[in-house]
Amino acid sequence: MLQPPENKNATPMASNPNTYAPVKASSAPMEQATIGRSLVIKGEISGAESLFVDGRIEGTINIPENRVTIGRNGAVTADINAREVVIMGKVQGNIICSDRLDIRSEGSVTGDVVVQRISVEDGAILKGSVQVQAADQKGKQHQLQTRQAEAPKPPANDMAKATTAAAGA
Repeated sequence: MLQPPENKNATPMASNPNTYAPVKASSAPMEQATIGRSLVIKGEISGAESLFVDGRIEGTINIPENRVTIGRNGAVTADINAREVVIMGKVQGNIICSDRLDIRSEGSVTGDVVVQRISVEDGAILKGSVQVQAADQKGKQHQLQTRQAEAPKPPANDMAKATTAAAGA
């Protein structure tokens, strides 16, 4: 077999000298606060990140832009306002979701619910009223409130003149 002569001064060449190893673009990690199994919180919880509850909470939970997850060991006696709520434990209180409520088979809810979408698995418990709103209904309600606030009101003098004219007719 023929082999090329070894050149001791030559540096070994890379198999592909134009190799580019791209740096992996890491997406922002999903921030999630956790309330552990042994923690008990009484009061108001609010924030701008998702919340996982495996302990006990009494009060209110207000996280309108993110998800609240009640773990299997979670026991919540509170009103919840969140974009999305997943329940695997027990909740006593009213729930307002701007997107979706998911009650898993081992979860239970006692309270009134206002949602856009709801999912209740077999075996889950739901005691209370459920109001499902269309996605655009919230926008319509907001527009109506804004229009009512902006509507010009007639001056009190004009109202008195109109009432007097109507009474005189």
